[in-house]
Amino acid sequence: MGDLLAGFLIVLLMTFALFLFIAGLFTTYFGAGKSRKIGILLSVLGVVIGLIGYLAYYGPFRPESGGTFLNFIIAPVVYIIAAIVGAGIALLAFIGAIMKA
Repeated sequence: MGDLLAGFLIVLLMTFALFLFIAGLFTTYFGAGKSRKIGILLSVLGVVIGLIGYLAYYGPFRPESGGTFLNFIIAPVVYIIAAIVGAGIALLAFIGAIMKA
């Protein structure tokens, strides 16, 4: 179960980083003034969080693949849920940052 949780957190972190980076690029390209600066900050933050997630995956939190059939069914579903949650959190961070500008 610990490997499943580690995988969930890593997928959540990497999806959050990817969506934050894309939203930052979008804001940088289409924004002006303060919005452009926020877009650059979001892009840099997405890269930094992505690097942290990458290092966590290849570090001590790397999930081991189990051979049981239950892990074969549950793990992809958990990872998809993690991706959706990570994208949602990044979208909320993007909207919050833009609304402050």
